Amino acid sequence: MVSSLGGRDRPDPELDKAVLGALFSESTVGLHVFDTRLRLVRFNTAARYVRAFALDQALGRHPREWAGDFYSGPYEAILLQVLDTGVAALDVEVRGHLRPDQPELVLSLSCFRLEDSAGGVMGLATAVVDITERTRAAERLALLERAGGRIGTTLDIFRTAQEFADEMVPALADTVVVEVLDSVLRGDVGEPGTVLEYGALRCTGRRSADHEAERYLPSIGEAVGLAAATPFAQCLSDLGPRLLERLGAEADWLAREPVRGRRLTEAGAHSLLVLPLVARGSVIGVAHCYRNRTAYPFDGGELALAAELADRAALCLDNARLYARERSAARILQLSLRPARVLGHGAVETAHSYCPLGAGGDWFDVIPLSGARVALVAGDTAGTGLEAAATMGEVRAAISALAVLDLAPEELLERLHDLVTRLHGERPPPPDAPADDERRDTTCLYLVYSPVTRRCSVAAAGHPPPVLALPDGTVEYAVTPTGPPLGRGLAKYDSAEFEVPEGSVLLLSNSALLRAVSDDPQEQLDRAGDALRPTHRPLQEICDEVLYKLAPEEPDNDAVLLLARTRALGPGQVASWTLPNHPASVSEARARTERALTAWGLEQQAFTVTLVVSELVTNAVRYSDGPIEVRLILDGRVLVCEVTDDSSTVPHLRHAEEVDEGGRGLYLTWQVSRRWGTRPENRGKTIWAEVALGEDG
Repeated sequence: MVSSLGGRDRPDPELDKAVLGALFSESTVGLHVFDTRLRLVRFNTAARYVRAFALDQALGRHPREWAGDFYSGPYEAILLQVLDTGVAALDVEVRGHLRPDQPELVLSLSCFRLEDSAGGVMGLATAVVDITERTRAAERLALLERAGGRIGTTLDIFRTAQEFADEMVPALADTVVVEVLDSVLRGDVGEPGTVLEYGALRCTGRRSADHEAERYLPSIGEAVGLAAATPFAQCLSDLGPRLLERLGAEADWLAREPVRGRRLTEAGAHSLLVLPLVARGSVIGVAHCYRNRTAYPFDGGELALAAELADRAALCLDNARLYARERSAARILQLSLRPARVLGHGAVETAHSYCPLGAGGDWFDVIPLSGARVALVAGDTAGTGLEAAATMGEVRAAISALAVLDLAPEELLERLHDLVTRLHGERPPPPDAPADDERRDTTCLYLVYSPVTRRCSVAAAGHPPPVLALPDGTVEYAVTPTGPPLGRGLAKYDSAEFEVPEGSVLLLSNSALLRAVSDDPQEQLDRAGDALRPTHRPLQEICDEVLYKLAPEEPDNDAVLLLARTRALGPGQVASWTLPNHPASVSEARARTERALTAWGLEQQAFTVTLVVSELVTNAVRYSDGPIEVRLILDGRVLVCEVTDDSSTVPHLRHAEEVDEGGRGLYLTWQVSRRWGTRPENRGKTIWAEVALGEDG
């Protein structure tokens, strides 16, 4: 032992004795002393309270006789290694069980070799601390943090329920089943009380760590009713979680649950948690977790943790329910289904024809985008009648929502593919329909045109490419990578870009219209080309002629046709600069903006436009590092202000208080702009705002 000299020439024996006495009688750290044959020769008072070791008759015996499950792990290797090398082992985590039916214990072990004054090996000393509770608390906190980021990543009830089940297994339970009230799937919720009035619970998520137990789980979408006087009914009635520590044949309620009870028994469940899913005072459903592979039962701490996770999942499920209900309401409001009229757009002149003759699920859209661009959309939906109309409304609404995000065409179709896949699952084909019935395909063509660059970007999901008629009379199919129809196969789409001269005409139609002409693409082009040439005629006249030439005499499908004649914004309508990332660039951008407005004869708009530009550039200087690009686009009666920086952080509109010194930039932009937003770039983002130049802008 090395002790402090305390200013004297030799160690104080009394001090050594006091230290040893404290270690063996007062220390809270368990201390074991072994001889060279690893026999326990001494232990202190604290060692008696380490639950992992039974030390009543351990003196003179090897750890394999009293360390039980712990000795078979790293504990033995640590003792032998330190005894052999003399290198101390510090804070090594050792895990084990007192008995197979009890929870795991976690110890922190430090081991030192004991040597005499000549360096001879005398044995070992180990310090042992039970860190089970601390480790469990850390693991539970980690589970809560991890689950908080993984549950509710989408506004889909089934996926949210599955995310909850995935996080619970195997971290907390061997098997988890999530059941949601049927009314929740329709957008409504239940109130606490008489649960038998709720009707069936429908399985929306499940997971098991035991592959054998999976065959006892309900199928996704399977509905099972509620029985009175069971833990499932009681927890939905009083909203209190239930812990059934030991689950056996003596549980009378199992007989009242003929489906759930039988499955629990057959799966070998011996411990059960029943968790109500409640959010905002409304009943969403129930989750039940059980153990059949883990030998020891649930305890109160695990019940509290599971209940907290269930509360988080319930809130996410309720958010998904609210989203579904609001989306359904939007569909009802949009059951005009097809645009009654197409608003004019500076990028293209449009004309359209629609003949509702058959399926009733074909549509087109013209969607304004940022930067004076426009999206042209055409598509077919699966099925016929009201089902096709409902699906069309859903897909149209989805495309409109996704277009606002300024996604690339291929990325938009990938997201749309997931939606249609789910819709096909909810509305299976008739029993007599063949599995490869193309009449049930949902297709879509998405094309973005920029009048500044005169370039198109296009992608298709099982839809025919657009027909391109150039001013010189050339008529051809635009090069368009075509992926699988929406809802079929893998969601893998690509896009193509091409430049078009000003005055070119793009023809988009439903797939049945061209297929009615012929299966030969060249014959289709010949027929369409006869109607499209010459391209300088009134566009609606061209559109009508195309319809007359392409529509069959006895149609059995809708005929949907959209024509767009491209326009271009010349250099005199676009002003752009690249500025350094420096506060002085704000005044430079303002000055250049004023000069551009003067050149366009828009001096009266100088105050509003320079305010928008200076606020956007200030925001870029503050939150980005690289050069800043400013672009002004004069698009008819609208002036588009764009600021691009290298930061991918999306700004958020704040409502600053009167006493705040900042935070008003985007708020001011919002107040004076017709609309504003952001779009992602290959590197960074673009913030844009549109300023109306007149009452009709």
